[in-house]
Amino acid sequence: MKSGDPCWDAIRRARSAGSSLGGLRVIRQLGSGDIGSVYLVELKCARGCVFAAKVMDKKELEGRDKERRARTERGILELLDHPFLPTLYATLDSPRWCCLLTEFCPGGDLHILRERQPEKRFDAAAVRFYASEVVVALEYLHMMGVVYRDLKPENILVRADGHIMLTDFDLCLSSTSMAQIVSDHQHKQIPRLSSDRGSIDPSSANSDCMPPSCIAPAVSWFRPKRKRRRSQPGPRGSQQLAIVAEPMDARSMSFVGTYEYLAPEIILGEGHGSAVDWWTLGIFIFEFFYGVTPFKGTDHEHTLANIVARALEFPKKPPLAEPAKDLITRLLIKDPKKRMGSTMGATAIKRHPFFDGVNWALLRGVTPPFLPRPMAYQKSVAGNDFADASIEYY
Repeated sequence: MKSGDPCWDAIRRARSAGSSLGGLRVIRQLGSGDIGSVYLVELKCARGCVFAAKVMDKKELEGRDKERRARTERGILELLDHPFLPTLYATLDSPRWCCLLTEFCPGGDLHILRERQPEKRFDAAAVRFYASEVVVALEYLHMMGVVYRDLKPENILVRADGHIMLTDFDLCLSSTSMAQIVSDHQHKQIPRLSSDRGSIDPSSANSDCMPPSCIAPAVSWFRPKRKRRRSQPGPRGSQQLAIVAEPMDARSMSFVGTYEYLAPEIILGEGHGSAVDWWTLGIFIFEFFYGVTPFKGTDHEHTLANIVARALEFPKKPPLAEPAKDLITRLLIKDPKKRMGSTMGATAIKRHPFFDGVNWALLRGVTPPFLPRPMAYQKSVAGNDFADASIEYY
């Protein structure tokens, strides 16, 4: 438990007093997904301590063969410890229900926030801010051997301080690979490797992965400012070292994700790995600049055909700086082997000129482009029929 967090302190007090963590007061429903509904709840024994509670019906999960997805999400949440990813405060179990208590984000999601912007798009500074925090969140997940697979604005929440939090991990692909420190001589050993958008239900999702054996290329932490001569082999022990967190051994044949964000390799059923997260990052950045996704068609089938076959095109308005266009183009390469990030992971993306000036170590100190209003949740309680309800009834 983290000291200084009032939510942790309230849960600890409840446990020490012998109170059941099932004593939750439901304030209002926040949303619903394929495997559960999310509610804003308050600990009855700690007035003002609120959480987002994802409640799942065990019988429904069993009947729809969704138990594995629920276990995947819970297992991943238990591993996470990162400022842009959820904190799992507690899990509640009863014969009928399973509940995950996580941090409540009063700013809503980035899809809603984008829809409220003039012309439904962000300026370059805001795109850079949100994209940089998404990059480090994905980098951490990849370091933990997790491929996210469902990046989209609806799954990125805005915390009270304006920074982001990725949510929804039931479509993730887990791997046993870990971050590795590699040197330049190892480069030769690299194997070539639910919303109105329409979320896809992986009825037979396969989370099995190949044994960990990935070797990733070494990369320089800095871009050269001038052309350099071809390097000569140096003495032993002088190799350049780098950390690459990409779980390149993670492979799946599952058809999962959201239509407008699906990577070509998922649609083609060729098997996919962590490169799908960098494709979705490219779609995400494009949508934030233009207010639309690049391959959206008249229906789902048209959208999938566009993703596989249509070349990337940039609208004339708004005019986009060359670094932003170049980053999007490199992320939206249809061949996952050639896509930026596929072998060097987030390191290559963080070094792109679009992110020049970003202090990656101090992202939490950057002033966000949007700060949510303080939540007057007491008014929600007063006007909500769920005010006196227990979470056990949902």
